[in-house]
Amino acid sequence: MPGDQPRELHEPRAPHGPSLRVVLAEDGVLLREGLVGLLTRFGHRVVAAVGDADELRAAVAAHTPDVVVTDVRMPPGLADDGLRAAVELRAARPDLPVLVLSQYVQRSYAADLLDSGDGSGVGYLLKDRVGQVEQFLDAVVTVARGGTVVDPEVVRRLLHRRRDPLAALTPREREVLGLVAEGRSNGAIARELVVSEAAVGKHIGNILGKLDLPPAEDTHRRVLAVLAYLRG
Repeated sequence: MPGDQPRELHEPRAPHGPSLRVVLAEDGVLLREGLVGLLTRFGHRVVAAVGDADELRAAVAAHTPDVVVTDVRMPPGLADDGLRAAVELRAARPDLPVLVLSQYVQRSYAADLLDSGDGSGVGYLLKDRVGQVEQFLDAVVTVARGGTVVDPEVVRRLLHRRRDPLAALTPREREVLGLVAEGRSNGAIARELVVSEAAVGKHIGNILGKLDLPPAEDTHRRVLAVLAYLRG
C-alpha cells in the first residue's frame, strides 16, 4: 500500500517556533499523515515518516534527526517494537531525543525509555494527548531541547500506585514531583501552586534528599527525581 512506504517530505512554508528535523514512526496511516501535517503546519520538517521499527532505525541512520517521535507498538512484531527500537537508538546515540507515544499507560515502557542514556531528551505521552495540539507540540520541542516529559495521566497513576519510597514525601512534595515529571519548570510549578520559585527549589531539594538521590547539576537532578519513582 503506497501510504505505508517511508516518505521524504519538504520544508514547511512558514516555520513557527524552533524548526526541528523530525523522524516520525507510526504504523497507522491516518494518524501518521495527521502528525506529519500537524508538525509541518507548525514549522517542523518531517524528514521521514515510516510505518515499522526497522524503517525507523534506517531513517534515523540516514537523516540524523533533531528528534524522533515513535509509537510503542508497531510492525514487524506488533508488540513493543517501536519502544525497543527507540531504546536501541538511544544506546547507540545517548543524546538522541525521543518522544514515544502509547495507547495505554505502561509503567515499564516509561521506565525503560527514561532509563536510556542519562534520562534526558526523552518523553512518554499517551496518544490521546496528540489531540491537545499545544501540549503535544510543546512536548516535542521540550524533548528536542533535552527535557524530560511524562504524560500527566502516567504521573497520576504512578503516584497513586506507588507507596515506597514516595511514602516519605509530604502531599506537597508529591505534587511538586508530579509536576516535575510532567516537564514543568520551577517557574511554571511556582505559578501552578501559587508559591515562590525559592519554595519550589526547596521542595525539590527535600524530595532528592528523601529519595536518597545525590546532588547534581540542575537539569540532571530533575531527571533523577523522575527516574526515582518510575523505577521498580
